[in-house]
Amino acid sequence: YFFSAFNRKTGEPPLINGWIPYLGKALIFRKDAFKFLLDQQKKLGDVFTVHIAGRYITFIMDPFQYVYVIRNSKQLEFHEFADKMASKTFDYPALSNGKFPDLKENLHRIYQYLQGKPLDIISDHMMKNLQDIFEWKCSQATDWETEKMYKFCCSVMFEASFVTLYGRVPAADGHKVISEIRDKFIKFDASFPYLAANIPIELLGATKKVRKELIHHFLLQNMTKWLGGSKVVQARQDIFEKYELLGDYDKAAHHFAFLWASVGNTIPATFWAMYYILRHPEALAAVRDEIDHLLQSTGQKRGPTYNIHLTREQLDNLVYLESALNESLRMCSSSMNIRISQEDFVLKLEGNQEVVLRKGDWIALYPQILHMDPEVYEDPKEYKFDRYIENGKKKTTFYKAGRKLKYFLMPFGSGISMCPGRFLAMNEMKMFLFLLLAHFDVELVENKAVRLDNSRMGLGILLPDVDIDFRYKLRS
Repeated sequence: YFFSAFNRKTGEPPLINGWIPYLGKALIFRKDAFKFLLDQQKKLGDVFTVHIAGRYITFIMDPFQYVYVIRNSKQLEFHEFADKMASKTFDYPALSNGKFPDLKENLHRIYQYLQGKPLDIISDHMMKNLQDIFEWKCSQATDWETEKMYKFCCSVMFEASFVTLYGRVPAADGHKVISEIRDKFIKFDASFPYLAANIPIELLGATKKVRKELIHHFLLQNMTKWLGGSKVVQARQDIFEKYELLGDYDKAAHHFAFLWASVGNTIPATFWAMYYILRHPEALAAVRDEIDHLLQSTGQKRGPTYNIHLTREQLDNLVYLESALNESLRMCSSSMNIRISQEDFVLKLEGNQEVVLRKGDWIALYPQILHMDPEVYEDPKEYKFDRYIENGKKKTTFYKAGRKLKYFLMPFGSGISMCPGRFLAMNEMKMFLFLLLAHFDVELVENKAVRLDNSRMGLGILLPDVDIDFRYKLRS
């Protein structure tokens, strides 16, 4: 490596430049960001800058320092970066270009529909839609049915989310219409890491055509035919109507982006939760026992013809289900929390440390390092379904070097960049697992280990490197 002292100011972190102009360390970083960052931390300490594809990214590796980055949301901004990336990826005009005053703030306000009372309403709809899909699956599973697990999670979660957010497709073959949209979605999603890395869509085969077709599904004349959509989508539609400069295609592209945000990470996260529970018989037994106990105590019967209703409190009290889900999120999430310095700025960290930043510099937190830190999590590579339980209650205290951590699990980002749909996402995944384990006997058919595919490092939940066969039948 050569470390360039080139034009470094006093107080700026050590720079890892790489020897290829422009690319810097991009190739090594892309291959295995986790290993690369740990290696640099050993050599250079907890703060260093890496030159990656023309950008200078300063990594803050110590989880006790995260709070200082998150707190400085004025100087360290996120929304403009997210807006630029999303507008390019999903093909709508950037919100921050001055043509659409307050659109960003107005859209942000709508996230109140994903919290509190409105969250209960949308969660109830999701539960009902999931039950309908499971009932339809049940009607086909008279004996053992074998399917690919990722495909199964994808088909159930995509359809349930689509119908909950956008409404039912009234055609007789509603399932078929949604699965056509889903197939296109999967094709587009496969190119997502390249689009996020700023690779022009023209270089990505049929992706541009597929994206256009997907966006067309969300044109107003198509959406008005769908029945029973959610308040959050309706509110978004109402806001878009107020902006005359926003074309029909642009509005549709916004709706498509919202769909991606709703399922792009929940589908793989659901897969991992299911995969790990089925791989670990003691996890399966504990979670199922908790589910059966809740149904018994509330006098509800299981079986596809019975409607199960869960309040938010009941969902929250399923501590084994939540712990098993959190443990799989710890193991499979790989999001990079990015902030961009709005000015030349000195970031003050604890212990009188100071980091000199230039306007336009990127700051990054990489929580996967924290999630896999053996000081915080004993045997971090092992799945322990009850890791987030202590004395039968939720465990929320984790320590490093004898000090309590404020942040110990960060699958949904942090601070201003925290995912606004995180409560709904957690509810959806819990409900999926609840219904699956309440209605079916489920087991893996293959004993092969599924690994993380690292091509989405830094972008959210990692996908599995292969799909795996499992089978299910109605519980006797």
